[in-house]
Parts: sequence; C-alpha cells; structure tokens
Amino acid sequence: MSLNRNEKAEVVAEVSAQAAKAQTLALAEYRGLTVEHLNALRKTARERGVYLHVLKNTLARRAVAGTPFEVAAESMSGPLIYGFSEDAVAAAKVIADFAKTNDKLIVKAGAYAGKALDANGVKALASIPSKEVLLAQLAGLLKSPISRTARVLAAVAEKKGEAAPAAA
Repeated sequence: MSLNRNEKAEVVAEVSAQAAKAQTLALAEYRGLTVEHLNALRKTARERGVYLHVLKNTLARRAVAGTPFEVAAESMSGPLIYGFSEDAVAAAKVIADFAKTNDKLIVKAGAYAGKALDANGVKALASIPSKEVLLAQLAGLLKSPISRTARVLAAVAEKKGEAAPAAA
C-alpha cells in the first residue's frame, strides 16, 4: 500500500517530532521476522518508552535531515526498523536485547550525540545500565561512607560502654 503525498508528509512530520525529542536512534534489519515477533518487539519498546517504527528509508532520511541523527543516513538501506528514545540507552537496549534472542533481527547502525554508531557501537550503548540503575548505584556510593561512619561510631560507643563498667 503506497502513501499519497499528504500521508508521506504526515509520516515525516511524526518521525521528525520523535527525532527532535530523542537522544538515540537505533536501526535494525528485520528481514524474516514473523508478525508475532514484531508485535513482541513493539510491545517491549512501548513499555520502555521507545518509538519503534518500520519506515521507508527515503522518508526516514527526510525526517532526520537537520537533526543529530542525520549522520546515520548512510546506513539507511534495506528493510529497517527505526527506534528512537529519549533515554540515552533505551532504543539500543530494546533492539540489542531482542536481537540476542532472535537471530532474524540484525542490529545495523545507530546514532547518539550527533555521532554515527555501527552495530558494535549500538551494542556497546545497550550494555550501559539504565538511568535508574545508575542513579541507584550513585545513591549507594553516596550512602556508603555515611553507613561506615555510623558503624564505626556505634562500635566505639559500644566499646566505651563495655569499658566503663569494668573500670568501676
């Protein structure tokens, strides 16, 4: 089913709006995936806040023109699924994780911070922990010295408490 000129303009506008909000673009070749697998991938993407869409490559190139994702235009060939995310790692993580369990989905390229990424770059981006995990790790690091200080003070107080009755 081909789109008329107005429908193409709407698709380009929608994808441009997503690209304007996004930090990351991940591209994957989906040749050979069944409808069930694509639906599962889309469901996972929705849950993680990733805009995932199969697009004509010419429309995708028009949509990312003038954005930091324009650097990935050279990689836009073949049957691709496009993932945009506001979270820096979500799109890469959704596509890379799905590709681990399904050999028909092949990570092809991506873009982050105005730099083009190859398949290994997208996989490396996907291996970074999510924002929530990083914040939890930071909170643990900040809490650690305070906890240690409290334990030391409690041990000192306990030792002084044991020493005082023995001296009397």
